Amino acid sequence: MNNAPSIRQQQGATLIEVLIAVVVLSIGLLGLAGLQVTSVQSNHSAYQRSQASLLASDLADRMRANRTQALTNAYVADYATSSSSNNVSGTRAQKDLAEWLNNLALKLPDGQGKVEKNGSLVTIHVRWNDNRGRIKKSDNADAGTETFTYRTEI
Repeated sequence: MNNAPSIRQQQGATLIEVLIAVVVLSIGLLGLAGLQVTSVQSNHSAYQRSQASLLASDLADRMRANRTQALTNAYVADYATSSSSNNVSGTRAQKDLAEWLNNLALKLPDGQGKVEKNGSLVTIHVRWNDNRGRIKKSDNADAGTETFTYRTEI
């Protein structure tokens, strides 16, 4: 008696194993691709937040450089429509504010700014549309709007 397995019983078993391995590998790669998309969205959102922080800091530095006008509320502004065509003329404070608003519009999608002052305490708000960086979508109309707040004393 020959106890060796016949060659016929082994045919095709390797092909099934390879197909199962390809399916498992494909599912893993699809999961990895999904993680990559989430990572890109998060990185974009972080980049925009960094831009907002730098722009708010820029205005605060401009206000410190022109402290006399800053203390007289020359830099106080409310949210305006996002536009990169603000007229850069007038006093130093008006020029600084116009340049800042232009930079907001150019560097952030729908970028807008607001400046509040209470004594020597200044609060700078930077608002922009962060729908591209949003990981979870929402039906709320304001869900994509991000606001960065910067408080400093001049």
